[in-house]
Amino acid sequence: MRRFAVLVVILFSGLACADQPAEPVTLTLMGHDSFADAVDETTFAAFTSATGISVEVLAAGDAGAMVNQAILTKDNPLADVLFGIDDTFLQRGLDEDIFESFVSERLADIRPELLPATDFVTPVDFGDVCLNYDKEALTTPPATLDELPEFADQLVVEDPSLSSPGLAFLLVTIERYGEEGWQDYWRELRDNGVLVAAGWTEAYYGEFSGGAGEGTRPLVVSYASSPPVEVLFSDPPVTEAPTGVITDGCYRQTEFAGILAGTDHPEEAGTLIDFMLSPEFQATIPLTWFVYPANSTVELPEVFVEHSTVPDNAITVDPEIIEENRERWLTEWADLFA
Repeated sequence: MRRFAVLVVILFSGLACADQPAEPVTLTLMGHDSFADAVDETTFAAFTSATGISVEVLAAGDAGAMVNQAILTKDNPLADVLFGIDDTFLQRGLDEDIFESFVSERLADIRPELLPATDFVTPVDFGDVCLNYDKEALTTPPATLDELPEFADQLVVEDPSLSSPGLAFLLVTIERYGEEGWQDYWRELRDNGVLVAAGWTEAYYGEFSGGAGEGTRPLVVSYASSPPVEVLFSDPPVTEAPTGVITDGCYRQTEFAGILAGTDHPEEAGTLIDFMLSPEFQATIPLTWFVYPANSTVELPEVFVEHSTVPDNAITVDPEIIEENRERWLTEWADLFA
């Protein structure tokens, strides 16, 4: 009888443990500052409501700083998911093995040209870095990169060692003019008065003359999505964007999400990435982060349809080539302006 009683106690103890609800899971999502700054209580509310999983966002600086932080802490990761690594830093993250393999159930809806040659990261959005121009100041803007050096003292670019769009524009010139010609192209720009600003904010708002810019230069390296933003936030309201996009020589930046290796919650982390590819979340991307959704089934807001252009032949560079040559290219570029 005593053995029977002990067995009954063990059985009932096991049943009691089985009936207890699982501890609620909170995922930490590491993102660059421009992503994190736009997150509010509504961003992941639908995800939490559907799954019971809470999401905390960890701001980690710009994309480069974020990736470096993830690498330095990979043995004890600070987050479960990383979002915002783009093709300029992707290979660095892959080489350091910071991600776990994951294949989303929503990949069939993703633009095929955005899919990487790896299953360690998943595309979430994309943006095109393009030359923007002030329509009022330039009635006949340059049509191609080849014409740009002719516009003396009119262009402002971002420092590629400090700025993501600045690096993207440098990559465009390297891809277009090759190892033998890109430095000659930059010498032409330099000799014709190109202005180098530290970052996008300084270039667009401080030196550019179009739209919200307060400067004097009618040409700037910005984004294909900048004109609809000008319309959206114009005061007083406008029906036509004051800025335009030069679609020759645009660089496509794709932002990826990945499950960080070592997470205690890989299944839940994958569920979060699936949500970030859902039409519900993807539809919020244009008017929250002012880039384009990776999900091809999502309709763009009217202001994007009317005032933005997705270039047909945006330039990309293999992430492995970028990683192999980035520091050399940046050093050579800096030497031109020393």
